[in-house]
Amino acid sequence: MTSRRIEVLDLLRGIAIVGTLGTNIWIFTDPGGPADVMGALGRPETVETLLRFLTNGKFLALLTLLFGVGLELQYRSAARRGAPWPGWYLWRAGLLFVEGLIHYLLIFEFDVLMGYALTSVIVAYLIGRSDRVVKAWMITVGTVFAALIGLLTAGMLAAPASTGGGPESSTLFTDGTYPQQVAARVEMFGLYRIEIVLIVPMGIVLFLLGSRLMRAGVLEDSERGASLRRRLVVAGLAVALPLNLVTSFAGPGWFLVDRYLLPPVVALGLLGLVATLARRATGAPGVLRRGLNNVGRTALSSYIFQNLVASALCYGWGLGLAASLDELRPWWVLAAWAGICALFMTLSTLWLRRFERGPVETLWQWAYLAPQGRSKNSDETVEVSTKR
Repeated sequence: MTSRRIEVLDLLRGIAIVGTLGTNIWIFTDPGGPADVMGALGRPETVETLLRFLTNGKFLALLTLLFGVGLELQYRSAARRGAPWPGWYLWRAGLLFVEGLIHYLLIFEFDVLMGYALTSVIVAYLIGRSDRVVKAWMITVGTVFAALIGLLTAGMLAAPASTGGGPESSTLFTDGTYPQQVAARVEMFGLYRIEIVLIVPMGIVLFLLGSRLMRAGVLEDSERGASLRRRLVVAGLAVALPLNLVTSFAGPGWFLVDRYLLPPVVALGLLGLVATLARRATGAPGVLRRGLNNVGRTALSSYIFQNLVASALCYGWGLGLAASLDELRPWWVLAAWAGICALFMTLSTLWLRRFERGPVETLWQWAYLAPQGRSKNSDETVEVSTKR
């Protein structure tokens, strides 16, 4: 089967991966580490708050939308081949859950892959339903999700919780060993994974929305695609973004609205803006765009790699820079983010000169195809056109 990639999707994935590090880097570089996440994301400094506002929640939501687009493409591929659905996609979701679990235990407490895996199983049974059914699910789940955020926010405003992460938070990530951190992740699994309660309902809405936006032609080089993208830019960047700026400075009581409620709308604006600019670009891509495209092609590898490198730079078992450079915040944090991004953009570019997929993607491909008795050359590649 002849196939070609949708380059703007690679670009969007690359931007989303770079952006998620833009949020997580504030956690890695805080001496309290993930155990003091509210402290890491709730410092009152104006400059740091403004910098965190640029990324917090927005690129997580963008990545979630793109997972929905990917699920739509997998569904189309199965439909073209006459393959049962969800069929082997459930095995794919299982692999994603296992990968997320390993990533959580060995690298980073706030892994999103497990939540995406659970969400994808639910959405896999919905994606082929009628627009009426899908719309009902989106409205119902979205309403419950917004109400939950509202209730939790009201509780946080009425009785603000301590921003500290507990007595261990000040030493585990500065003085603790790597095995001690792994043991803490095992012990505190329930606490660290409680975010899934929010990630799954948000993911259901955004997965389904990403699927339906794809069907509506959001990436098409057509008038209907351009019109849809303009509406997304207005809603996300002209309306939701200013409101999100207000909640960023409103205090820790607004944390959930600031991270989970407004950023998904902003992410829609980002999707529309990036797709529009990519469509208007002429000539060969520059160094930055090529790097972002390659990160998008190796998104899973880059996501894991960035968290591993940030851990080695910041934690006590590595270079311990979170503690030693704390007085240089926020500027050294920006330097760490830029350096890590430059590193994995360069490495992904060099890797793809010799290999078709990233290292984790290659392992994933083997694990997905092996139980089916198929070779890598028989994989169902995604063949789509962004123009109808």
